[in-house]
Amino acid sequence: MTVDYKAIVKEGLWDNNPILAQQLALCPLLAVTTTATNGLGMGLATMVVLMITSLVISLFRDIITPEVRIPAFILLIASVVTVVDLVMNAVMHDLYKVLGLFIPLIVTNCVILGRAEAFASRHKILPSLVDGFTMGLGFTLVLTVLGAVREIIGSGTLFANASLLLGNAFAFLELQLISDYRGFLIMILPPGGFLVMGFFMAGKRIIDTRVAERKKQEAANQPADIALASSSD
Repeated sequence: MTVDYKAIVKEGLWDNNPILAQQLALCPLLAVTTTATNGLGMGLATMVVLMITSLVISLFRDIITPEVRIPAFILLIASVVTVVDLVMNAVMHDLYKVLGLFIPLIVTNCVILGRAEAFASRHKILPSLVDGFTMGLGFTLVLTVLGAVREIIGSGTLFANASLLLGNAFAFLELQLISDYRGFLIMILPPGGFLVMGFFMAGKRIIDTRVAERKKQEAANQPADIALASSSD
């Protein structure tokens, strides 16, 4: 069976985005995205878990029986998350302290179990890896952009403490956009996350509606164009 990789990428980044379309993982989304740095760190950790679990579950898809697939998937996901948790604690300890409990709680992220059940357990290794990567990338992009919006409005900075949390290589990301800015406290609190997330979802709905209307109009105009071309001949 031919795999449509373009469709897989489009699903992960937009059409079936874990947050904008499926509204999954909203708890860590609202809790850790007080800055773009935190959102990026959480997103990358989740993306690594998604890719590894997709790889492992696809590899063992013919061995795991349907009767025990959910417990087996959860066990594999928990094992991968434990490794990621230990590595982050050792390598990026400052970021690990900021994200705190939400790293182990990746185990309960419905996105990971959902992709394992819906895709990785039914496809070969390469398509599963691409699906895990694109779903994780879509998740990371939303977390990072949401964190950036909240951080800019809330404190006037962008990627604050990036060098401290992610390493000196990320120091170039740190920007003070508005000097002597007191900010809006509500934006770095959970209600601010709900507000920005609402605008994001509404924006996606508007874009999808306009694209669908444009395609519908183009399809309706196509017979008329064909008829006009035939008559001119």
